[in-house]
Amino acid sequence: MARFVDIHPDNPQPRLVQQVVDALLDDQLIAYPTDSGYALGSRIGNRAGRDRILRIRGLDDRHHFTLVCKDFSQLGQLVHVNNAAFRAIRSATPGPYTFILPAMPEVPKRLLHPKKKTVGVRIPDHRFVQQLLEALGEPLLSSSLILPGESEPRTMGWEIKEDLDHEVDVVVEAGETPAESTTVVDWSSGEPEVIRRGAGDPDRFA
Repeated sequence: MARFVDIHPDNPQPRLVQQVVDALLDDQLIAYPTDSGYALGSRIGNRAGRDRILRIRGLDDRHHFTLVCKDFSQLGQLVHVNNAAFRAIRSATPGPYTFILPAMPEVPKRLLHPKKKTVGVRIPDHRFVQQLLEALGEPLLSSSLILPGESEPRTMGWEIKEDLDHEVDVVVEAGETPAESTTVVDWSSGEPEVIRRGAGDPDRFA
């Protein structure tokens, strides 16, 4: 049965944030709110976490996972960013964008697209997520909580608790969450290609 953690959206209680961090460090899987709906998250080093996310979402190994970062400095340690991408991504973050880029050697191969050797990265504009990442001290392996047969991410913590009570370990509630996914921009070829239009303005990458 999943633990439900109700956190203040504007002033997240450090004690409760630490409870979520402790769960992640214990290799548990969390469902948590972002600036573009709910997501599933685990530590990068949690091998079972990756497989659980794929199983819940009904996805295969070609799925592009996202590494959620607290700032641009952390993002730059995970992926190769050319000068044009650097300026564009820097100006768009934090915000509801996911960027697909070639991964650095430090990123575990099991998290990469098997052919392209790329990975998604993003910096959410969400107070709880920022405090979670600060306390965790490392990026978070993540994927939008879009269930099989659905097209948008979940937005209500209590509904997730009901539907995934035995699939995840922790469900975090932290205020209202938009129902729109991130805008996904593929920079892996050196030029931006918008492959999903979502909450972030895609025209800035046209």
